[in-house]
Amino acid sequence: MTVRKNTDHGKEPYVLDIEKKTLDNNNFRTTLWTGSHLQLTVMSIPVGGDVGLEVHPKNDQFLRIEKGEGLVEMGPKKSDLSFRKKVEDDFVILVPAGTWHNVTNTGDEPLKLYALYGPSDHEPGTVHPTQHDAETDPAED
Repeated sequence: MTVRKNTDHGKEPYVLDIEKKTLDNNNFRTTLWTGSHLQLTVMSIPVGGDVGLEVHPKNDQFLRIEKGEGLVEMGPKKSDLSFRKKVEDDFVILVPAGTWHNVTNTGDEPLKLYALYGPSDHEPGTVHPTQHDAETDPAED
């Protein structure tokens, strides 16, 4: 189930406590702000879950871990994820456009993170309560 609510404050000035918003989020993904060239989402990845192996051909991505532990994998091909790093609270992950990547929760609590995409990657106002919802959302194709 994909929910589209008026949660996206994009194209208007917006100020928030990003740490609180990220830690309070229990959805797999919630889009908070979508501008003309940038998008902010918060994510909660369950224990043993992952963001999902993906590539954004035209989007650079910035992710910041607010809480939890994970493993980042990146590479030039889906079959070549030779870049692997452990991450935890306060780590930042920078993903260049065209790079295959995934973040797996390796800890014992939900992995809480936020992501900035440039340009935006999701429909404004997107809320995916679960990873299944994200993977079956026709707007995500």
